[in-house]
Amino acid sequence: MTLPLDGVLVVDFSQFLAGPYASLRLQDLGARVIKVENPSGGDLCRSLYLSDTMIDGDSTLFHAINRGKESIALDLKTSDGQLAARRLAAKANVVIQNFRPGVIERLGLGHKDVKALNPTVVYGSVSGYGSQGPWSNLPGQDLLAQARSGIMWLSGNADAGPVPVGLPLADLLTGATLAQGLLAGLYKQNSQNASTLVETSLLECLADAQFELLTTYLNNGRKMPQREAEGSAHGYLAAPYGVYDTFDGQLALAMMPLQELADVMQSTELLSYAQVPQAEFVHRLEIRKLISKQLKTRDAQAWEERLTAQGIWCARVLKWPELLESKAFQALNMISDVGSNANTSRILMRSPLRLDGVRSPVSRQGPKLDANKSAVISEFLQ
Repeated sequence: MTLPLDGVLVVDFSQFLAGPYASLRLQDLGARVIKVENPSGGDLCRSLYLSDTMIDGDSTLFHAINRGKESIALDLKTSDGQLAARRLAAKANVVIQNFRPGVIERLGLGHKDVKALNPTVVYGSVSGYGSQGPWSNLPGQDLLAQARSGIMWLSGNADAGPVPVGLPLADLLTGATLAQGLLAGLYKQNSQNASTLVETSLLECLADAQFELLTTYLNNGRKMPQREAEGSAHGYLAAPYGVYDTFDGQLALAMMPLQELADVMQSTELLSYAQVPQAEFVHRLEIRKLISKQLKTRDAQAWEERLTAQGIWCARVLKWPELLESKAFQALNMISDVGSNANTSRILMRSPLRLDGVRSPVSRQGPKLDANKSAVISEFLQ
């Protein structure tokens, strides 16, 4: 099918996660992405990854984040490399970079430099902490950004924190945010024939992810949320919100009127709390203990079936094998095997978007370093 960004050229100087995730999202919408890499090893995430699982010599992370892209190796420290990079950028609809502040300008590929060559370019720039302030030159790394943002303190139980999110959350949020801005820039490019500089950072995106809680904190006399002793999930939400152990497995309960849960669970003790104004906040600990005690009488699947049938918002806590084996996930068709032949298997995730009912295909894995050099030179650099 013809995708919305068919014909859009993205030249991506970024590496590791945040920038490449943005270009991946654009590629899933139809854009062509040319990845410019360092000749000495290429993108750091080709090798800088803790798993020993590799695909054709590169990390699974590299293929996950760079599937379907093209690669050309240019030494940006040389005049020839910089010249080739500028010629590429001059023909791009979108340019992306995530060097530390000031570095890309010293290479002659900053926003002003590229805009002088390409007056309508959409220029995306990612940093760790913005271009101003005392943190601007610090490494933009996910775990460190989580630590500085306050988000790490929110996770985990009261006596266990702070706990980092078990995903590169800062990188993924920042890449998705950047992609949103780039799409707006492409609209402006098409409608106004004008350039847009799109900037964001790991810290800005992690702060934005906490907008609900931070808004509460800034308006409640700066009263900090309180994590639960166990099963903590959201420091400002009332009981029963959280995760509970059952006889076998765990069950997550979302927000709901306590009266409804008490009726379904046939608990007179819970019902008595339901009659007390604001009990879900004032007596949160006591209510959670009552719920926890009763949930331990059955396994998580039995509780999920019983409570769901009565309109209670709940879900079993699944591990990856259970998720992947579920008919619900399989119906989404989010996994693709792009093996080069019948004897190889290269299993990658597909785009989370469906356009006109169709999910864009995954045609190939991530590129070998400099794999598309001849084609890119022939098309853009002759």
